[in-house]
Amino acid sequence: MFTTLSRLPANVWIIALSLSLAFSGVPLLVLISGLLAAELAPVKEMATLPLALNVIGVAVSSIPAALLAKRIGRKATGFTGLTLSFCGSLLCAFSTFVGSFTFLLIGAFFIGTSSAVFQQFRFAAIESLQYKEDTGPAISMILLCSVIAGFIGPEIGERGRDLIPQAHYAGSFLLMACVTIIAMLVWTRFSNPVVVAQQDEGKARPLSVIIKQPVFFIALSASLIGYAVMSFLMTSTPISMTAMHGHSLVDSKWVIQSHLAAMFAPSLITGFLIQRFGLASILVTGSLLFIAVLIVALQGHALMHYWWSLVLLGLAWNFLFISGTSLLPQSYRHSERFKVQAVNDFAVFSSQALASLSAGWVLFQLGWEKQVWMCAPPCLLMLGISIYWLLREKHNSP
Repeated sequence: MFTTLSRLPANVWIIALSLSLAFSGVPLLVLISGLLAAELAPVKEMATLPLALNVIGVAVSSIPAALLAKRIGRKATGFTGLTLSFCGSLLCAFSTFVGSFTFLLIGAFFIGTSSAVFQQFRFAAIESLQYKEDTGPAISMILLCSVIAGFIGPEIGERGRDLIPQAHYAGSFLLMACVTIIAMLVWTRFSNPVVVAQQDEGKARPLSVIIKQPVFFIALSASLIGYAVMSFLMTSTPISMTAMHGHSLVDSKWVIQSHLAAMFAPSLITGFLIQRFGLASILVTGSLLFIAVLIVALQGHALMHYWWSLVLLGLAWNFLFISGTSLLPQSYRHSERFKVQAVNDFAVFSSQALASLSAGWVLFQLGWEKQVWMCAPPCLLMLGISIYWLLREKHNSP
C-alpha cells in the first residue's frame, strides 16, 4: 500500500488538493441551496431546482469539457473550470443581495459546468500514471482528499449564513469564491501529462463498436446507477429533515457532512480492496450496500435513520464509482479516450440531473417513503449486473 502511494506522481496529489478545495461548492449547494430556494422560489416544489440545474450543468458540459481538454490540454481546461466555479459563486452571492431566484439558478448552473471540468481530472490522473495497476489507488487518493470538500462546503455554508446580515447566505458564497482562488493557485503546479500511444493499438474504432462491449456497459452502469440513486436521495434529505420532519439545520449539516465523508473517506482503502479482491467483488459489495440503504431509510424519520442511510449511501456510491472509473479504461484505446470519456460522463451526469431534478417533486408529492421505494428497481438491477460480472470474471480467470 505505502509502496504504491510513494510512486504516485506529483500530478495526482496536485489534482487531489485542487479538488479538495474546488469541489466545496457542491456540498455547499447540497446543504443550503434548497433552503435558500425555499425563500426565493415562487413555489416550494422548486426548492431543489438549483441543485438540479447544478447537475444539469454537469451533464450538458461533460462532452464540451472532454473536447476542450483534447483541444487545449488538461491544465488550461482546469483553469477554465475553476473560473466558472468562481463566477458561479459570485452569481449565487449576488442572488441573495437582490432576492433573485433566477440568479441563484444561473450561479448553480455555472458551478455545475465547472464540475464537469473537474470530473475530467480523474482521467488526467490516470494519464499521469506510470503503472496501470495504480489506477484504483490513484482514483482512491483523489476521492479521499475530496472528503475535505465535504467538510469545507457545509462549514462555510453555516458560518457564512449570517456573515452579511442584510443578505442571507451571501457570505457563504463569497467564502466559496475565496476558496476557489486558493484552488487556482494550487493548480498552477499541475503539468500536462505526456501520454504515449500504444504502437499496435490500431485505428480508432467507432463508438457504436465500443459501447457494445460488456466491459463498457458494466463500467457505465456502475457510475450511472451509483450517481443517480445517490443524487436522488441526497438532494431531498435536507428538505425532508428540516422542512418536513422538524430537524435543525445543524442536524442536516451533520448528516450531509457524514454522507460526504462516507463518499470519500473509504477511498483510502477502496483502490487497494480492488487490487486485493477484484473489481467484481467490490461492485457486488457496493450494490448490496445500496439495498441496505433502502432498508434503513424505510425504518423511520429519526435523526439516526437519516444518518445511517446517508452514510451507507455514500459508501455504496464510493465502491461503485471507483470500480466503474477503474474499469472504464479497459474499454478504450489511447486514441479513443476522449470520446469514450465524454460519452461516459454525459450519460452518468444526465441521469444524475434527471434524478436531482425530479427529487423535489417526488418528495413533496409522494413523500420520503415512496421516494425510497422508487430506488429499489435500479439497485436490484445493479446487483444483478454485478453478480453477472463476478461470475464472468471467475469463469475467465486461469
